[in-house]
Amino acid sequence: MSNTSNFRQAMRNAQGQALVGPNVIANALPYVGGGLVLTAVGTYGGLNVLTTNPGLFMPTFWVALIAELVLFFVARGVAEKGNNSAALPLLATYSLLSGYTLSGIVYVALGTSGVGIPGIGIAALGCGVTFVAARQIGSNLSDQDGMALTQTVQLGIIALLVVLVGQLALSFFGVYTPSWLEIGISGIGVLLFVGAAVVDFYILPRTYRNDQYLPAALSMYLTYINLFIFILRLLIAFNRD
Repeated sequence: MSNTSNFRQAMRNAQGQALVGPNVIANALPYVGGGLVLTAVGTYGGLNVLTTNPGLFMPTFWVALIAELVLFFVARGVAEKGNNSAALPLLATYSLLSGYTLSGIVYVALGTSGVGIPGIGIAALGCGVTFVAARQIGSNLSDQDGMALTQTVQLGIIALLVVLVGQLALSFFGVYTPSWLEIGISGIGVLLFVGAAVVDFYILPRTYRNDQYLPAALSMYLTYINLFIFILRLLIAFNRD
């Protein structure tokens, strides 16, 4: 999913317009799949660091997170200018770093009774099922319904980000979210990113041309990574002791 400013611009571009890139999603899908494979490789590397040298993980995690944020804006900017040859290695590196930072929650899931590898598989399967359903629903939305859903999801994600920042700030002071509230936050996150997946199939063909498949792939990639994270968070919260 694009960040909120890019999301608002996409909404303005999409409203009332016919499809400008009817094949952009089909063109983007191989790159979404490749990005997810690289993310899995990055996650595997992060898990190895956590297992063999846990003291090294947090310093490298913060370095990877900062580099990931910088790469996101740089790669998105390059991709939206149509410079695919320069954007592709940047996006590949971004996917690897994203996997490394994702390894923390995967490690927690593996160590949580009742989640483990089956839970990770459920989260991945949930993303796949969402993709199939979202493609059917989002591709057939009317302009009125599509814009209404887009605005609702956008506002919901902004509110969710505020809550997550508050969670992070409180954790620095040793105040942690109780299980019932974490279940609620994670459940809302799942619903919002399921909605975002539907929105992608409505917005992207109205925003990007067929040759702008890399920024479209980045948007879809972010949607499914966030959906995966919130499904895992929900499973962990349900099984927290």
